Amino acid sequence: MLIDQMKVVHATNFSFYLKAHFFHWNVEGPFFPQLHELFGNIYEDAHTAVDNIAEHIRSIKGYAPGSFSRLAADSKIADQVEVPQALPMIKMLSEDNDILIVELFKAQKMAEVDSELGLANYLQDRIDAHKKHGWMLRATSK
Repeated sequence: MLIDQMKVVHATNFSFYLKAHFFHWNVEGPFFPQLHELFGNIYEDAHTAVDNIAEHIRSIKGYAPGSFSRLAADSKIADQVEVPQALPMIKMLSEDNDILIVELFKAQKMAEVDSELGLANYLQDRIDAHKKHGWMLRATSK
């Protein structure tokens, strides 16, 4: 069901945003300025999507989850409690970005089947944004 998948997208995006912001705050090392900026760009983009995704859930007659417990339960991205070194941060965020792309793609296909073309277009735009994040993260980790 599209509403349920959009809730997964919402929670997974929120988890991705939170982890990118966590890494932005805590990154250290000789490439601090570059990684701080990269993580900042990523978390800002993901943060902007939080409200848009929630509003899309409402537009298809669902209710957007807002509690930490519900977001954690619905997210496909694992929580990160410890502060890793810079390179593992990049790799973790890259892997999580790939997970989010998969969930976005599932929702986009469901939206097309349900003739929710505005939502499908929005989700395609999010997929494109995350493909760019993936490229930046992969290129930085080499």
